Amino acid sequence: MRRSAEHGFTLIEVMISLFIFGLLAAAGVGLLSFSVRAQTATAAKLDDVAAFNRLTSSLTADLAQALPRRARGEGGEIQPAFFGAAGSGTAPMLRLVRGGWSNLDEAPRASVQKVDYIFVDGGIARVAYPMVDGAAPLPTTPMLTHVRSATFRYRYNGAWSDHWDGGSVAVMPQAMELRLVRDNGTEFRALFLVGADQMNHATG
Repeated sequence: MRRSAEHGFTLIEVMISLFIFGLLAAAGVGLLSFSVRAQTATAAKLDDVAAFNRLTSSLTADLAQALPRRARGEGGEIQPAFFGAAGSGTAPMLRLVRGGWSNLDEAPRASVQKVDYIFVDGGIARVAYPMVDGAAPLPTTPMLTHVRSATFRYRYNGAWSDHWDGGSVAVMPQAMELRLVRDNGTEFRALFLVGADQMNHATG
């Protein structure tokens, strides 16, 4: 016998339909949740990669334009043209005077700038000064976070040193090595030339 359309669905059929709909809805929610988590993780990773690239680009520019020019602190004390500590236990880790400070707004200032790199709150930050001699620092600029440790080494004539104060060897090293250990244990190593722009001008 053919069932009439007026009879509708049985309770069993309705329950089965609701069960299938529930499975599809649960699968959709799970897929959406996974997509949101993946997107969040990807965005965080891209932000971290961008921050690492900003740090290395900033170090590359600062070190390439390093100058053998001494500075004075806020109290008038003489500071070496290039100072480098062994690692993240010292503040500053790195201090130098660089040239080529862009002056887009044509402010009444010099084109040289003193900069520090410090380890603070589990990250590396850059500190710039408005004047090379006797000036207080400008606000700190965070460069890279989630850093467990940072280690610097300095090279001159084939020899590496864990500390540089511009004493008996030379005013500035020829190269610098940075080793980073992130909070998740990942290690990075980068090499930078020091005073590369000045050497190019001297040999050009």
